[in-house]
Amino acid sequence: MLLFIKCIMAMMIGLFFSLIVGVFLLPILRNKKMSQRLSVYLKETHHDKSNVPTMGGLIFILPTVLFMIILVVTNRIEMSYNLFICVFAFIGYAIIGLIDDYLIIYKNNNKGLSELAKLFLQLLLAVFLFYFFMVAGNEPLLWIHTLGIKWNIGWLYGLFILLVLVSSSNAVNLTDGLDGLAAGLSIIALFTMGIITTMTGWLEGYQEISIFIFTLIGSLMGFLFFNANPAKIFMGDTGSLSLGATLGILAILTRHELLLLLVGFVFVLETITCIIQRVYYKFTHKRIFPMTPIHHTFEKYMPEREVVKIFWIIGLFTSLIALLFGVWI
Repeated sequence: MLLFIKCIMAMMIGLFFSLIVGVFLLPILRNKKMSQRLSVYLKETHHDKSNVPTMGGLIFILPTVLFMIILVVTNRIEMSYNLFICVFAFIGYAIIGLIDDYLIIYKNNNKGLSELAKLFLQLLLAVFLFYFFMVAGNEPLLWIHTLGIKWNIGWLYGLFILLVLVSSSNAVNLTDGLDGLAAGLSIIALFTMGIITTMTGWLEGYQEISIFIFTLIGSLMGFLFFNANPAKIFMGDTGSLSLGATLGILAILTRHELLLLLVGFVFVLETITCIIQRVYYKFTHKRIFPMTPIHHTFEKYMPEREVVKIFWIIGLFTSLIALLFGVWI
């Protein structure tokens, strides 16, 4: 019960500070004209978003990191190895996204970091995270809780971690295309992972990690105030890469990597449809879907707000199913 109260307080503080950061940061980004050029495929439907600033991920990243530092410095919480891994992933992937966003604005086009450069940096961070993971005394186990299966896969687990982190970070990045879509789905997914984490008493530092998660949830709620339709700011790669990596590392630490497919079902759907579209077009020069990521296809047949609501509901439903497996079953 005490942990639950601490998490609620952390969420409230995250919400409060993110609103303050947003109020001060938004006019600065507007004055600096920190907006990115829209894709030619979206100019017809998203023409009103051409001057909306990006890098909005700072609105929830800065309060979360600052609050965690305050808690550690004042000895309210202990900086465990596993908490360090979470924060390292959160900040590290945010920096990659920040570089990408800056280059997009600097070049005045949609080409920031090349795909190869971005992938290399993501993989490099993932290697460091795997090293920290093993140094912390964690075993390379593929753990299926529902079936009671623990499978030691040795060095292959390192490749598995690389796959989880790169996939999850890019999946959230692909989903960030409509006002409030990625932020809302991330809140749902993080809340699910937060509940699961509070139940993992065997994980060293699980209480501190839970506080980190709920601080981030509150900060995301504050960001959503500015990002909900009509969006005043976009999170950009700065926010989306950090959120995806955080979801990935939480799944790894709590040994619910496979459950992440349900928790982030919409993110998975967005990614798979993009891959299918790309591969199919490469071999046939035809498209299966009118547009990808798939939310843009839905947008052709219904208003943007309705698409976001539907995707939120799908994300909530699959997360509830994931909780059945992650907590009760």
